[in-house]
Amino acid sequence: MNVAYWFIAGLLALFYFYGGGVKLVRSRDRLRPMMAWVDSMPVAAVRAIGLIEVLGAIGLLLPPLTGIAPWLALAATTGFVILQIGAIPVHLRIGDRQIALNIALILLAAVTAWLATAWL
Repeated sequence: MNVAYWFIAGLLALFYFYGGGVKLVRSRDRLRPMMAWVDSMPVAAVRAIGLIEVLGAIGLLLPPLTGIAPWLALAATTGFVILQIGAIPVHLRIGDRQIALNIALILLAAVTAWLATAWL
C-alpha cells in the first residue's frame, strides 16, 4: 500500500505542480491553447486555482515524508477530488465535452485518498 501511495501521489503531485505552476505564471493568452476555460473565468480565479493545485501537490508529498501532520495528505487528495468535480461543469458549460482527464483525476485522487488513510 505504501508503494502504491507514493507512485500515484507522485504522479498526481507532478501533474498538479506543473499545471498549477503554469496557471500561476503564464498569461491568459499563453494558457488559452492548453486550457480553453480560462476565458470564462477572471484571471484572479485562474491564479487561485493554480495556487490551490501547487499547495495540494506539496500536501500530497511533504506531510507523509516528514511525518508532520500526515492527515494533510488526505485533505489534499480530497481537495483534488472536489476540484475536479467542480471542473467538469465548467468544461461542459463552455462546450468542451472532453472530460475524460477530469474523471481519471477524480479516480486517481480518490484512490490516493484511500491509500493516504494509512498515514492516519
